[in-house]
Amino acid sequence: MSSELKLKQIIEAALLAAGRPLTLDELLALFDVTEQQDRKAVRQALEALSADYEGRSIELREVASGFRIQVRSEFAPWVSRLWAERPPRYSRALMETLALIAYRQPITRGEIEEIRGVSVSSNIIKTLMEREWVRVVGQRDVPGRPSLYATTKAFLDYFGLKSLSELPTLAEIRDLDSINRELDLELPGIPAAAGDATGAMADEATDPTQADEDEAPPEALLAEDACNSGEESPDHV
Repeated sequence: MSSELKLKQIIEAALLAAGRPLTLDELLALFDVTEQQDRKAVRQALEALSADYEGRSIELREVASGFRIQVRSEFAPWVSRLWAERPPRYSRALMETLALIAYRQPITRGEIEEIRGVSVSSNIIKTLMEREWVRVVGQRDVPGRPSLYATTKAFLDYFGLKSLSELPTLAEIRDLDSINRELDLELPGIPAAAGDATGAMADEATDPTQADEDEAPPEALLAEDACNSGEESPDHV
């Protein structure tokens, strides 16, 4: 067996066994001093592994936290049937809040409420933080010093993104239903991650407060406001 083939197989085995993304440094740490690999060799092995998966149901994907082997998204409807529990459906209010944080971060709860025109339920912020999709990154320097919210690496990992620059442009988001379809997908990753995506989080739409919020804002509000801002979001991960 050639050294290049063995290196590729070692990396493949590690990615399959890890159950989470592995960084380049973590992959390099697999080898002791007598068999140390350089970064270029590991990257070449990753590229070769990715090429091996072309045309197959799995793929090698680089996300914010590193590299992972995952099921291609088009096969998620069948693979998801391995788990009896279905992922929760998220309310329009939660989706709008998450989208605003992603595109306008860092942003305060008050600024979200001003854009949406309705109050943001505490349950929405709590759910987003429990999912580890959102975190507090500081306080706005105004009276009351409200918390500033931004997205996390877990948010990027869940949606298969390497950085915020890979988010669809606002011109590509025609309405909030497109966001809903993304949020409603099971994580197209390895089974361990997919199982985690079905965690016991209550459906926000069952909250009467949220139901009222769902009816308030027009569908075009988010895209219209963000387009008017003319600003690009920093990559807060």
